[in-house]
Amino acid sequence: MATKLRVGILGAGEVAQVCHLPVLGLLSHLYVVTAICDISAKNVAHTAAKFHIPLATTNPRDIFQSPDVDVVFVLTSDEFHEEYAIAALRAGKHAMVEKPLTLSVDSARRIAAVEAAAGGPRVFVGYMRRYAKSFTQTFKREVASIPRILYARSRDFSGPNSKFVDESGTFAVRNTDFPADASKARSQKLDLLYREAFPDHTGSLTNQHVKYCRFLGSLGSHDISLMREALGTPDSVGGVSVNSPFYSAIFNYHNRTGGREPFAVTYESGIDAVPEFDAHLAVYGEKKRVTIKYDSPYVKGLPIKVVVQELNEAGEMQTREMLGSYEDAYTSELLDLHQCLTQDGEIKTSLSDAIQDLQIFDGMYRSWMASHTEPLAHGVSNGTLSNGH
Repeated sequence: MATKLRVGILGAGEVAQVCHLPVLGLLSHLYVVTAICDISAKNVAHTAAKFHIPLATTNPRDIFQSPDVDVVFVLTSDEFHEEYAIAALRAGKHAMVEKPLTLSVDSARRIAAVEAAAGGPRVFVGYMRRYAKSFTQTFKREVASIPRILYARSRDFSGPNSKFVDESGTFAVRNTDFPADASKARSQKLDLLYREAFPDHTGSLTNQHVKYCRFLGSLGSHDISLMREALGTPDSVGGVSVNSPFYSAIFNYHNRTGGREPFAVTYESGIDAVPEFDAHLAVYGEKKRVTIKYDSPYVKGLPIKVVVQELNEAGEMQTREMLGSYEDAYTSELLDLHQCLTQDGEIKTSLSDAIQDLQIFDGMYRSWMASHTEPLAHGVSNGTLSNGH
C-alpha cells in the first residue's frame, strides 16, 4: 500500500479551493490534508469545513510545528514563497511551492541554500503544465521528429480568470478579513523582491516595473518554463515589448541537432476581457507543425490536445489531433510529487530548474531596460513612425 503523505496547506485562496484541494481529495489514497492556514479567518474556516481538514489556523507556525505534516503546500501570494519554503525546510518538511518559486534570482538562491543545508527535505515547484501527459509524451515525441526547427511561438491569452472560476462548479469564496498590518508586511516583502529583480535600475521603481515582474511571475512562469523544457534555454533575448496588460518577446535559439541552425521563438501573452483561453506552444519545421493547446486549469477535465499539421508522402496536407491522456495536469503533477517524495525520485521542477526561468526573466528585464527609452533610428519620435523627412 502506498505511503500517504500528510499535507499542510498555506493559503486557502482560489488556487487551493479550485485546484489543489479537490485533486488532493481525489488522491485520498496518496494524500491526506491535515492542516490549513490562511490570513483570512473566514477563508480558513470555510475550506476546513468544506474539505474536512482537522487543523484550521491563521498562524503559519502551526503548520511548520505540526507533527502531522510531511509536506507543506505553499499556495500563498508570491512574496511569501521564500519565507514559507525556508520555514518548511528548516522544520524538516518538504515544500510544494506553487509557481512562481519567487520573483528574483537572489530570493531563489536563498531558498536553495537552506535546502542544501537541510540535507533531506526538498522543494518541488508547481509547474503543472509540464506534467500533462499530452506534453510529456505526445508533444515532445512529435517535436523530436522535426529534423530542423525553423520557428516557434508561445502564446498565452488567458482571458478573464474570474469567469472560469465562477463557472468551475467549485464555488470558491473570496473573503477579505485581513489583519490591519498585513498590507504593510506584504509591501515590504514585494519591494525587496522588485529591487532584486531590477538591480541596475536607478531611482524609484515605476508601475511598469511592478506589473512586468508580477506578470512574468504569473502567466509568464508557465510559458517560459514550458518553452524551456521543450526547446532548451534560449541563447539570448532579441527584444521585448512591455505594454500592460500585454507583453511580448523574441528569443534567439539554435537547433540542438544537425547543423545547429538558428531559429527564433516569439512569446506573446496578455489578459483581456474576452472569455477565451488561448494558451499554446507551436513548433514549426519544414514539413511539419506541432502545437500543444491548453485550456483553463480552473475548469477540471478540459482536454490538453496536440495538433500536427504536415505534408504527407503523397504531397497532401494532413492534420492529426491527439490527446495524450484525459488525466488533468494537476493530477499528473501530484502523482509525480508523491513518487518523488516517497521513492526519492528526481524532481523535474526543482529549485535549480526554477532558477533558470528567473534568469530568463532577468534577460527580459535587461533587454527592456536597455531599449524602452531609446527611439529607433530614422524618424521615430514620441512613439510615432515617420519617413525621416
